[in-house]
Amino acid sequence: MTDTTARHPFDDALELETLSPGLYLGRTSAPYNNMVGPFGGLTAATFLRAIERHPDHLGDPVSLTINFAGPVTEGEFEISTRAVRTNRSNQHWYLELSQDGVVATTATAVFGTRRETWNDAEASPPSVPAPSEVKAGGFPDFIAWARNYEMRFTAGALNEEESADSTISLWVRDFPSRALDFASLTSMCDIFYPRIFQRRGKYVPAGTISLTIHYFATSEDLAKQADSYVLAHAHSRRFNRGYFDQSAELWGSDESLLATSHQVVYYKD
Repeated sequence: MTDTTARHPFDDALELETLSPGLYLGRTSAPYNNMVGPFGGLTAATFLRAIERHPDHLGDPVSLTINFAGPVTEGEFEISTRAVRTNRSNQHWYLELSQDGVVATTATAVFGTRRETWNDAEASPPSVPAPSEVKAGGFPDFIAWARNYEMRFTAGALNEEESADSTISLWVRDFPSRALDFASLTSMCDIFYPRIFQRRGKYVPAGTISLTIHYFATSEDLAKQADSYVLAHAHSRRFNRGYFDQSAELWGSDESLLATSHQVVYYKD
């Protein structure tokens, strides 16, 4: 029998202790370790959770930019949050993650309240088989964080063959099952392994420098999504002199665009 009272590992990983107003203490989580340091998606989600915990926060996330200035080592860290300006419908934030007084990661965010307006969507989701028609796959066992997700690749599964393009598509959801919220959506925006691995068909040193997420989902959209699969789709435009970009889209089970993300990644090859 499943213990429905047990906390989800993702929520354990996001646990923050309030040290003073706007200052929080967190700890890295071994189940969300990457090849080097913690999974970047979890770090991004922790920044978002810190704002959500702040008593002065307004509305829901509109955008989040994370700059990975240096490595985050295992152990405790502090996140400082500051609302630099609050307007009538949006709020601007600055955040820092530090360890032993050294800043490892910075972030800016915009939160806001959404109102009824004219709406339209020009983007459309990629045409892919339904999750039930795709076998579950994943990453090698030594990439710990990937074990926290159920992945069903429709394009770009990790292998040792060079590829002519960098396009990747997969159905994904938390494992064990967990209802989608803004924190887990944030983490999923970094679900993709480095595009250079796909192009070169091998592991090379690589890491995200800056990640920006734009949120389109509302709280109501996430409630409708519940724990259903999210369709994640990404590609790069250019690999050049040690840096490449990545643009991604995350789609809900009802084919609504939940979020987009954009990042720049360094590599050595």
